[in-house]
Order: sequence, then C-alpha cells, then structure tokens
Amino acid sequence: MKTTRFSRRGFALSGLSGLGLAGLSLTAACGNGVGSNGASKIDARVDATLDEMYREYPNTVTLSEKSTGMLIMPLVTKVGFGLGAGFGRGALQVDGVTVDYYSTTKISGGLQIGAQQYAHVLFFMTEDALRDFRRSNGWTAGANLEYVITNKGDSISTDTSTLLSPVLAAIFAQAGFRVGATLEGSKYNRIIP
Repeated sequence: MKTTRFSRRGFALSGLSGLGLAGLSLTAACGNGVGSNGASKIDARVDATLDEMYREYPNTVTLSEKSTGMLIMPLVTKVGFGLGAGFGRGALQVDGVTVDYYSTTKISGGLQIGAQQYAHVLFFMTEDALRDFRRSNGWTAGANLEYVITNKGDSISTDTSTLLSPVLAAIFAQAGFRVGATLEGSKYNRIIP
C-alpha cells in the first residue's frame, strides 16, 4: 500500500479541485457574521443614537410613537474626491424591538471634496411603507422623503401634513468638512452583522 504525503497547500489545492466552487462557497460563508458580536455593537450604537436624537430633537419622540417602524443608522461615513461614496450599518426596529439589520451605501458623482459623518433615522409612518421597505431587494431613498430635521440641525414641527408622509427622515450629529447631507439615492440592504 502506497502512502501519499500532502503538504497543507497540496491538501487545500486537491480539495478545491475536487470540490470546485463549492469549497469556495463554504469558506466565503464563514465571513457572514453568524456568531460574531457585530449585532451587539450595532445595538449599542442604535441605543446611543436614539438617546441623542430624543434629547436634542424632542419632536422625534412623537414621531417614533406614531411610526410603524424606524430604521436607525448610527454612523454613516461619506467621503468624496470627485466621486463620493458613503457607508453605514444600523437596525430596523418595530415597536422598539430590533427585527433586522441593514447597511446603507451611497455613491454620488460631480465635483466634491471632503468627508463627513452623520446619523439618520427613517420613520415609516404607514404599514404599507414599512412592508415595501422590508420586502424590497435593496430599497433606495427617493427625492420624496420629508425631513423633520433640517441640514442646519433645526427641528421642523411635526404638523398633520408632515405626519401624512409615508416615510420621514431625520439627519443629525453631522461632523466633517461637508454639510447638508441628504439621503436621496441611498440604498439599504438587509445584512447579517
């Protein structure tokens, strides 16, 4: 009986050739976040963000009570040098309980230089708006969002006409060289942190 000796590299290569792409899929799945502490980090940031928002902008307490769900993005970082890109992670809460985790990405063109960080919350004011968001395969924020906090940090009153909008947005805690963050064109995808 002949014994064959494999080095680690030889063993890995023979396994990959025998399993093809299936082996690669299994190793790629190892980075999906299951069993990591990513969710607890996001949850802690979400709690701190909500505390800050409620303290700085008391009108958002009423919005949260009337909303069917809220997407809280504690930290979005956007950098631009000609082409701009932004990324952040957060949580969707329904009745104060986290039900899913999401990432947001945004790419923009045009002349832009600088960096900024900000937090934002989307208030889903109708069941339909929340359902559409959760069922979508990558929901994109449109120009029809109503903002309840201006880009200068001023709080806008939440009158009856504002509350009739299906999705309301609050952008706050802005820092950096760019001001006037908007969510138009931001894409949201469900993730496993």
